Amino acid sequence: MAKIAINIATGSLQKEEIIVGIDLGTTNSLVAIIHPDTRQAVALKEHNSSSLVPSVVHFDAVGNITVGEEAKNFLITEPQNTIFSAKRLMGKSYDDIKENASFFSYKVIDDNTQSMIKIQVGNKFYSPVDLSSFILKELKHRAEHILKTPVNKAVITVPAYFNDAQRQATRDAGKLAGIDVLRIVNEPTAASLAYGLGLNKEEEKTIAVYDLGGGTFDISVLKISNGIFEVLSTNGDTYLGGDDIDNSIVKYWLQQSGINEEELKLNKEFAQAIRLKAEEAKIHLSSNDIFEGVLNADQLTLTKKVFESLVQPLVDKTIACCSGALKDAGLTTKDIEVIVMVGGSTRVPLVKENISRFFDKPVNDTVNPDEVVALGAAIQADILAGNNKDVLLLDITPLSLGIETMGGLMDVLITRNSKIPNKAARQYTTHKDGQSGMKISVYQGERDMVKDNRKLAEFNLTGIPGMPAGLPKVEVSFLINADGILVVKAKELRSGIEQSIEVKAQQDLTDQELEKMLRDSITHAKEDIATRALVEARTEGEQLLENTEKFIQKNASQLTKEEMMQTAAAMQALQLALTMEDKDLIHIKVEALNDISRPYAERIMDTAIGHAMKGKIV
Repeated sequence: MAKIAINIATGSLQKEEIIVGIDLGTTNSLVAIIHPDTRQAVALKEHNSSSLVPSVVHFDAVGNITVGEEAKNFLITEPQNTIFSAKRLMGKSYDDIKENASFFSYKVIDDNTQSMIKIQVGNKFYSPVDLSSFILKELKHRAEHILKTPVNKAVITVPAYFNDAQRQATRDAGKLAGIDVLRIVNEPTAASLAYGLGLNKEEEKTIAVYDLGGGTFDISVLKISNGIFEVLSTNGDTYLGGDDIDNSIVKYWLQQSGINEEELKLNKEFAQAIRLKAEEAKIHLSSNDIFEGVLNADQLTLTKKVFESLVQPLVDKTIACCSGALKDAGLTTKDIEVIVMVGGSTRVPLVKENISRFFDKPVNDTVNPDEVVALGAAIQADILAGNNKDVLLLDITPLSLGIETMGGLMDVLITRNSKIPNKAARQYTTHKDGQSGMKISVYQGERDMVKDNRKLAEFNLTGIPGMPAGLPKVEVSFLINADGILVVKAKELRSGIEQSIEVKAQQDLTDQELEKMLRDSITHAKEDIATRALVEARTEGEQLLENTEKFIQKNASQLTKEEMMQTAAAMQALQLALTMEDKDLIHIKVEALNDISRPYAERIMDTAIGHAMKGKIV
């Protein structure tokens, strides 16, 4: 029996399921579709409201979640419960962001590991995937409310420099929000599509996409040929954007009033209030010569001339990135035929003037810079839906391919809907000292636990030289050829030993089986990701216990009796937490053990370094 979609509100038949385009941004996010009548890409908004949904999530005392404008109001009053710029944390460990940890007014956990970062709100811990899923869920509800029809499929955009882990985290966030993510598209590619670039098969162009958003800047050099976008180079700064323009205004005002910057750290409410005032000034000065405002009865003034002198060093940084991207691509400014401007911060006239001067040609800024990426995502969604016959869709992988990792988790190397041929590789290591072998189990499917996916093959990589845990580097690579044959290879990089196997990736799945696997992945997304989080928390807890035990055995003589007692109690508490089904409790006990062991571990390390350096001239 064929399924027919009916619009509940109007009773009218839907032609086909809508696939939306989503720009999941650092500062703001939005949804776009191809309008069924005009066939033009449009950003979804209600009446005169903005199409932008601030990427801000607030948690109240009883765990209720609000997203967007409403959540933004709590940035000042409840900074510790209000999460902004979660995209900066996607696929990152604490080590990746520790230099900029003070930027976040909420609690980012320093767990001293390479595992994905966690954010603590009250007694609950959230991953960037959780936080992004709340934003995507809000966008889904909003789109369904405006369109009066279910929205279950989407194309989501990411920066061109996003790595595998960050792309997978974005897919997981979509899945958790109840969205089937058909394709992850690079933001510069989406922006180019919105300007009609790459839609004409005969067209060959080299273009630059300059994207200055709220929190991040990136420049991408793309070559478009036969409708295929090739990223020649990317450059940028993940901590440069509109926020930094605002911060430079804040610093200027603080200097004028003689307030110490340290006071801002102590008074989060005032810090947010003055930041929002600075944002207001920036927007006002894009079309006026002077800004005058009041905060706590103090007069705040800023002229356009001073504003531009504050912005110029930041623009110079972006130009240095542009030079770097051109150098990496082996090109000069003369080779760039089109410059596309993306991101709300490109509205500052000084930015446009500088970039136009650098590339020695006018910039493209006719499409709303806040919406251009989402509009391009909607065009890509329309291509995937088969409505744009001019653009050829290449053969794609129908299901994700990956291997089993600790705790029975599925680690995806090639995501579904990837173009064929395709290749991907990732490095793994051993978990036990002297481990000489590693089992490589290959799976196909969308679920987080391998037991819910289809096993395709398995082989053993043996002969790994005996080394301490974590030292061997085993690279697992997947290569799918044009016939859909998958070659899986495992190689220990230090010794060069390798092993490979050939698999038929599709295994002749029927359409019904394929559909069921995809449907199950969305239906069970919440429990799957909760299970993954629990397994990861347990793995982290077990490794910490093991490492702490080894450390104490080696350095027991240098610990005080009290330190030994406290450590033993914390280890016991963590051991108990590992037997329970509560990832937040495990994280709390992991953090407690880390807090106890960190001071003496640093002390012992400093002493060891002191002994090693004795008598040496540095």
